[in-house]
Amino acid sequence: MSKITKNRLFELLSARHLNNPYSKLADLPSPENFKDIQIASKRIKKAILDKETITIVGDYDVDGVVSTSIMLDFFKIINVKVNHIIPNRFEHGYGLSTKIVDLIDEGLVITVDNGISAYEASLKLKEKNIDLIITDHHTVGDKIPLALAIINPKQKECNFEFKDICGAQVAWYLCAAIKKEMNLNVNMAEFLDLLCVAIIADIMPMTTLNYTIVKQGLKKIKSSPREAFKKLNEIMAKDSLVSDDIGFFIAPKLNSAGRMDDASIALDFLLSENSHNANETLALLDELNNYRKTLQEEISKKADSKTNKEDNAVVVWGENWHEGVIGIVASKLSNSYKKPAFIFSIHNGIAKGSARANANINLYDLITKASHLLIGYGGHKNAAGLSLKEENLEEFKTIINKELENFKNDLHIEPITLGELDVEAVDLEFLSILEQFEPYGLENHRPIFKISNTSLVKYDLIGRDKNHLKLTLNSNGIIFEALKFNDSNTNISSTLNLIVSIAKNEFRGEITPQFLIQDIL
Repeated sequence: MSKITKNRLFELLSARHLNNPYSKLADLPSPENFKDIQIASKRIKKAILDKETITIVGDYDVDGVVSTSIMLDFFKIINVKVNHIIPNRFEHGYGLSTKIVDLIDEGLVITVDNGISAYEASLKLKEKNIDLIITDHHTVGDKIPLALAIINPKQKECNFEFKDICGAQVAWYLCAAIKKEMNLNVNMAEFLDLLCVAIIADIMPMTTLNYTIVKQGLKKIKSSPREAFKKLNEIMAKDSLVSDDIGFFIAPKLNSAGRMDDASIALDFLLSENSHNANETLALLDELNNYRKTLQEEISKKADSKTNKEDNAVVVWGENWHEGVIGIVASKLSNSYKKPAFIFSIHNGIAKGSARANANINLYDLITKASHLLIGYGGHKNAAGLSLKEENLEEFKTIINKELENFKNDLHIEPITLGELDVEAVDLEFLSILEQFEPYGLENHRPIFKISNTSLVKYDLIGRDKNHLKLTLNSNGIIFEALKFNDSNTNISSTLNLIVSIAKNEFRGEITPQFLIQDIL
């Protein structure tokens, strides 16, 4: 079998992006292709001219916070004062709820990254004679809210060409439509720095339209005039950013606010007007993120101990498990057990849950099979939220396991390797080819490779807690080192077959390729 050389790597990665209809920003589809967007922009123009109260209702995850940031920043640029509400997860629940409607007395309501499941809230707004414009990207259910306009690419009647975009992109497109409707002078490319954070954090497919926006957005972050990004650039101290810098460093900090306290802290950080405010809010985000890590580890252990390995899905629950971390725990257990995971926190007889999957099934469709048991639910293919009475949990678990009987081979998507790696080919030029095709993500996975029949020369446990494995290996006379993070198992055979990715290691100004072990076969 021929091995992956630099030339072969370039060929394979180039092929992923052939015939991208949106390869340049100038090629992005028009806002006009969204159903209802012209109705919405005309109504917003009227509200602005008549000086009506406009209230933006966001969401507490990164996508919702960024969506809100884009809207507020846009209205600030055009010198229009608007109100905003980001629900508190613990006080108001998700999105546009009846509790949120109680806080609004007049004018026009615009939702961002939520609203498509807010039927009850929409009735209450109608009673108050308040017009509602919904912008969302989540799956459209059977009960459509009563709204003047619904802008969501997943509506059957919507002609927008690319369906898998996040809430912030829908909000951005609405701003572009308002700009056109009112003939305003606003450079919509100035929002790409914020936009790319939301696309990565919400795990949208990193293909065609999303790929182009994120590629440009990552460059934009480096030169961004926003105080928040200036501060993050200072901390990261990197010449260029990749998608993992957002996914593993920036997004968790932003998410920790809504998970552990209130998402307005993350919003304040993104909209910081001076370095002092950026420093203060980032310090608070770091504190919340560290607290989140501690709680997450505790609940992961509890959830893991309750998991039945024979089930087709992980479905577990506990009393007063912190609602802010159960989504991350679901993601972690879904990956470790290679099946969908549902984690519930019970409080006063109500179980609130988060579901995650990396599978050839649609979580939203799966959950609808038990909809008769649910108080509420929403989401998309890989992530969902739901709630039900505690007494119905066992029946819910039975239904999910039974439904998944037909998908035994589709419970988890195993990453596909590019092929057998020529270890000798891995140098700075090899790294450069990998970086050239950033950003990586869903449906455009970071390349992983096989290395077969390597001989173990020695191993070491490294890190402060000695919980990372460093292997020195020999592949056909080529000696190289490989790391496996969060693995302290030293029961290693003398001949190994590995799945690896290649990363950039920057240490004291020197750049070297680093082999990261994904799996030992």
